[in-house]
Amino acid sequence: MKDRASQTAAMVAAARALGAQLPPQAQLAADPDGFRFVHPTIAAALRERGAFTAALRLPGPLRRWIVYMQVRTRVIDDALREFVAAGGRQVLLLGAGYDCRAHRLAEHLEGAAVFEVDHPATQRRKRKILDSSTQPRGAARYLPWDFERQPMADLPAALAAAGHKASEPTLVVWEGVTMYLTKDAIEATVAAVRVLGSAGSRLVFTYFDRAHVLGQAPWPSRLARAAVAQVGEPWRWGWAPAELPGWLAERRLELVSDTSMPQAAARLLPARWAREVRERAPWRARLAAIGYERIAVTGMG
Repeated sequence: MKDRASQTAAMVAAARALGAQLPPQAQLAADPDGFRFVHPTIAAALRERGAFTAALRLPGPLRRWIVYMQVRTRVIDDALREFVAAGGRQVLLLGAGYDCRAHRLAEHLEGAAVFEVDHPATQRRKRKILDSSTQPRGAARYLPWDFERQPMADLPAALAAAGHKASEPTLVVWEGVTMYLTKDAIEATVAAVRVLGSAGSRLVFTYFDRAHVLGQAPWPSRLARAAVAQVGEPWRWGWAPAELPGWLAERRLELVSDTSMPQAAARLLPARWAREVRERAPWRARLAAIGYERIAVTGMG
């Protein structure tokens, strides 16, 4: 992605919005704005309830992808709610994409400062779409940033100019981003994040198992890897889960939890729906990313 808005972010937004079409017991996070970031023709087709209800009766990647996004969104939403409930009043969304947490969770975020940092093209499109709505919304402070071109060492000062206070705890959410960055960008971002908050700060991020990024996983994984590369957003980075605690410790971060998507699904969903998000599934029903993405929470203070 050079100077265009992220296409994968639009796919994720659509998947979150489609969660409203799932049965109530499988709905974990509502995102009414999700369809607004998808091409109108595609959005209209996805909203057609009859066709989509029929699709839900069939085993397939679409249903699994939607349930998967419900789980990922809910885990991070819960981490945010827990942080705010403990007194945290600063939230930073790194590579925010079309994440609408500042609006979806406005009731929980009352009195908190929410900062969104993202690629200028994606953020510009997001703001234009949200600003066109007549619905009341939570407030967010926007900072355009190109993670591959702008020095990450400059980010703390830029955030301070926007009102961020490094002397207070901050929850940093880095969702669906790390796999698209280079090693150097990962290192620079972690170094910048490390100084963004006081004791009690948290970094929540999602990541792919390194085998998934390198194309060493089964063929559905390799197919998905080729697909995202085709739209100009290739996967570049991943961690081996067993090596992550040591990698973080070397950078003065403490791993609090590291949860696979199947583990999170088993905790949040009834068994019938948790089975949609599992590491090993029939090849006809498999979604390549499921079972390989994980959600890590680290302490920064």
